[in-house]
Amino acid sequence: MMRNLLINIALIVPLVASVLPCKAAPNSPRDRLSFNADWRFIKDDPQGTGDKLKYENIKPWVNSTGAEFVAGAAPAKRPEGNLGADVAYTQPGFDDSTWRKVTLPHDWGIEGPFNQEYPGSTGKLPWWGIAWYRKHFDSPASDKGRQVYLDVDGAMSYANVWLNGQYVGGWPFGYASWRVDLTPYLKPGAQNVLAIRLDNPPESSRWYPGGGIYRNVWLVKTSPVHVGQWGTYLTTPEVSTAAATVKIRVNVANGTSSDATVSIKHEIYELEANGGRGKRVASASSDAVRVGAQAAQSAESRIAVKSPRLWSVQKPQRYAAVTSVSQGGKLMDVYETAFGIRTIRFDADKGFFLNDQPIEIFGVCNHHDLGALGAAINTRALERQLEILKAMGGNAVRTSHNPPTPELLDLADRMGILIMDEAFDCWAATKQRRSQADYARLFPDWHEKDWRAQLRRDRNHPSVILWSTGNEVREQGSPEGHKISERLTAIAHEEDPTRPATVGCNNLQAAFNGFQKTLDVFGYNYKPKEYGRAHEANPGIPMYGSETASCISSRGEYFFPVTEDKAGGQADFQMSSYDLYAPPWATPPDWEFKGQDEFPYVAGEFVWTGFDYLGEPTPYNSDRTNLLNFTDPAERARAEKQLQEVGRIRTPSRSSYFGIVDLAGFPKDRYFMYQARWRPDFPMAHILPHWNWPERVGQVTPVHVYTSGDEAELFLNGQSLGRKKKGQYEYRLRWDEVVYQPGELKVVAYKNGKPWAENLMKTTGSAAGLTLQPDRDSIRADGSDLSFVKVTVADNSGLLVPRSKNLIRFEIEGPGEIVATDNGDATSFESFQAPERRAFNGLALAIVRAKAGQAGTIKLTAKSDGLKAGTATIKTVRD
Repeated sequence: MMRNLLINIALIVPLVASVLPCKAAPNSPRDRLSFNADWRFIKDDPQGTGDKLKYENIKPWVNSTGAEFVAGAAPAKRPEGNLGADVAYTQPGFDDSTWRKVTLPHDWGIEGPFNQEYPGSTGKLPWWGIAWYRKHFDSPASDKGRQVYLDVDGAMSYANVWLNGQYVGGWPFGYASWRVDLTPYLKPGAQNVLAIRLDNPPESSRWYPGGGIYRNVWLVKTSPVHVGQWGTYLTTPEVSTAAATVKIRVNVANGTSSDATVSIKHEIYELEANGGRGKRVASASSDAVRVGAQAAQSAESRIAVKSPRLWSVQKPQRYAAVTSVSQGGKLMDVYETAFGIRTIRFDADKGFFLNDQPIEIFGVCNHHDLGALGAAINTRALERQLEILKAMGGNAVRTSHNPPTPELLDLADRMGILIMDEAFDCWAATKQRRSQADYARLFPDWHEKDWRAQLRRDRNHPSVILWSTGNEVREQGSPEGHKISERLTAIAHEEDPTRPATVGCNNLQAAFNGFQKTLDVFGYNYKPKEYGRAHEANPGIPMYGSETASCISSRGEYFFPVTEDKAGGQADFQMSSYDLYAPPWATPPDWEFKGQDEFPYVAGEFVWTGFDYLGEPTPYNSDRTNLLNFTDPAERARAEKQLQEVGRIRTPSRSSYFGIVDLAGFPKDRYFMYQARWRPDFPMAHILPHWNWPERVGQVTPVHVYTSGDEAELFLNGQSLGRKKKGQYEYRLRWDEVVYQPGELKVVAYKNGKPWAENLMKTTGSAAGLTLQPDRDSIRADGSDLSFVKVTVADNSGLLVPRSKNLIRFEIEGPGEIVATDNGDATSFESFQAPERRAFNGLALAIVRAKAGQAGTIKLTAKSDGLKAGTATIKTVRD
């Protein structure tokens, strides 16, 4: 184990966010081509397929893929014959001209429609089922004699691949990145046809997983002698201000029938903030390396980098290692690896250290969907999420509960975000007890392949500080489960001994029954009161909050009277935003803050969740057989009638309430509570609730304030309601006896006795118009870049009108298109692709994409009956 060890490492960072962290360098014999365009798509198998391609029936073929990720085992031999040869969609001559044209990444589920009868746990969207993708492409004659690979960053799920009617291979895990070798089946100088079949079993996920080839796909072409897949591994065994030793291990593959003797050269460059190369800072060459025929061989080099600029959260400095492989004086491959130099250390008594400086982990857990865009990866959408989290003070993300898209790690490297890189939501014991269709179905045959592949893909990212082998696995309490955990930790150490392994543990006894000893760093889920006891029992094991809070709220919703019961705050299928409410297993944020402060050796936390996500709409997970609270008498009468007629109230909720930020990317009140704690030097104050309560004149309406100050005074219409100071373990200031009258609330916050920050909350006038605010007014005309346009329902003074739910219609002119709309309402069944959307408590969102290759000006207009229209202009620029 790695208790309190200093962990030094140099790591990979991408040059641009849209590519893998390891890439072809300029003038390289290697090509890495985007393979996202010009696909054809159809749902379901052709008639007569039956169960021919059901996973259980084809496992011997599928399981022969990925043998290089099983240590010490002979490659599984594929059965004789050609799997799927008699299935029409695999055949190159099949006419797919009537199939739908799509560009990857693609998520068929997000297209809907929403269906009330579908499970709320997975978003009430149709993500399951079978689908096929086909692509016709020309292979130039120059591909003859080259190795040609298909690299898939992620396909949901049970993917199988055919080229020109021949079965190539498959990979079942929908979150894995994987490669298949097309070379034996490719026809250079001719047209080729690629077919990919996916099969998403129903009830195979606890949240919305999406469906389709939802991440990027690449065609990689190399010389027969080349750097292998994820073939460089960089560490820094010594780091000081004077110098760092960079150790580079490169794996060279030889696809020829003869032994090869190669020479290897490494050059290290500084990387600029935009990813461009700066000056060369070091280089080294290796002696001759012999690589056997149809084999691979590793070689190591050590290079000294003088006066290294370290990667940190504040200054994420990166370098690039350019590796050249030559044979007989001929250049065979050039492979570029971006990396950073830094040290990490977890200390059982003092927490986490980056470059020997203490860093408290201010982290969030995030699922992989991008709200209205679904699971289909978009780099700008991910970047926006990280920008929002950084503005709150967040510095870490847990990839809940699966391998992340490569772009997330690339962005984290560039932006200075720490990553807890997670593998599995379950091990051998299923969490889907009825269907048993989750990862437990794959675990016996695939866990080692999936885990080693993830480790090799991600181990060079400076942002990654923890390997997580699982989340709330059911094996925490069994001796057999402890052995599984030991094995997964051992694999992590074999592939990357520089980082600790962990698990997110929800079993209280996992800190005491021996499970904790299978890990390097112990993570507790929702146990802030147990940190002390766990530390006392395990004084040598570092600890952190692997999943915390799970407070539930809806942006802009407040229900009265305000109760302290954490099970309260429910009405209208929404959750009150007083931030006092949580499910039975969870806590309001204040409780976790207290645990972190009482036990300062805890390294930090990962809050559930940073953003709302599709599915898991706790506490509204299923239809109700009892009458709920409704603030509108008409809605109450409708629900009462439904309950009488059908015996249940249909629950419309289809996305979560856990997020600090809502599904559309709009911060909830809770955002400012975390900002007050995580950015203590940032002057800020935030008042809740809004102050539009005509029905509450003369009634008690509590006011809460979040501030990074230590005390504050509240005024209502100029009259002081008192000055309050935070006590020990107090994280909000409360004026619980405020009697509502319209006008202006003002808070003046102080720090160390001096004025620190102010905030106003005014009673607004009626809705008068719409204002539009793009997050960026200039985007790339590459067919992928996005501008997120916030639409506000405002009064004549420009103030957001709370509780407004006006129907907004969008129109667009110029070289752009509206790809999605949203409003953050977890109960809305409006299509994400529709050009109209009701505001939710005064806000809506339009996501605009530039058309590829078309520079110009986009004009977006928002209209609503009775309101003044709003417009925004966005320039599109060719790269």
